[in-house]
Amino acid sequence: MKAPLALIVLLLLLLWQGVHMLAGPDALAPPLQTIAYLGAQLPTPEFQAHILATGSAFALAVAIAIAGGLAIGLATGLSQTATEVVEPLLLAGNSIPKIALYPIVLLLFGIGMPAKVAFGAIHGVIPVAIFTMSACRNIAPVLLKSAAVMRLSRLDRIGSILLPAALPEIVTGLRMGFSLTLIGTVLGEMFGAQSGLGYLLMTAIGLQNTQVIMAVTLLLVVFAAGVSTALLAYERRLRSRT
Repeated sequence: MKAPLALIVLLLLLLWQGVHMLAGPDALAPPLQTIAYLGAQLPTPEFQAHILATGSAFALAVAIAIAGGLAIGLATGLSQTATEVVEPLLLAGNSIPKIALYPIVLLLFGIGMPAKVAFGAIHGVIPVAIFTMSACRNIAPVLLKSAAVMRLSRLDRIGSILLPAALPEIVTGLRMGFSLTLIGTVLGEMFGAQSGLGYLLMTAIGLQNTQVIMAVTLLLVVFAAGVSTALLAYERRLRSRT
């Protein structure tokens, strides 16, 4: 498993170097130079302040997205009628370009942390809810009938039957929600913040500073890919047990 991953990383670095050689240094910084620059910037207080701003906003946004998505998905997944009513609304909401909602988010929350958190959570809550609802709907009917026979309460059904049986698909939703929440948080910083990696990225774009652009992008990609890979491995482990 480690060897294929190392090979993929090596191929991506070679591809990055090849694109750099074709496009030139003004369009794309080379990989080794970008890695060295990022390594030099990480210990600096200014760069750490931007990381902290993004990290704190993202942590709040992903917590809201996961809690809200699970609550909606579990509550509606227990009822066929509720699923038929709520699912089309969620699918319609998921199809809306979230960037179109950003002016409304700014009007409601203003420029700063609340807007970043809200915009990030908006991106992640619907996918988590949809996957959770689908997971509940796909649970074997015999399990639900057993819960009815045992007269389990709603909370007992969720904790004893729904969550264990639906966990693999729920983790898939969490993985999607995590990635989309990160995208939403960074986008929120790009257009309505005065700190954070998104703000730093937008400033670098305005100054055409390819080195900063590539360093921030690399940091975000490594973080997102690392967490997503861990969640995917956990999901596969869960599915192998079923």
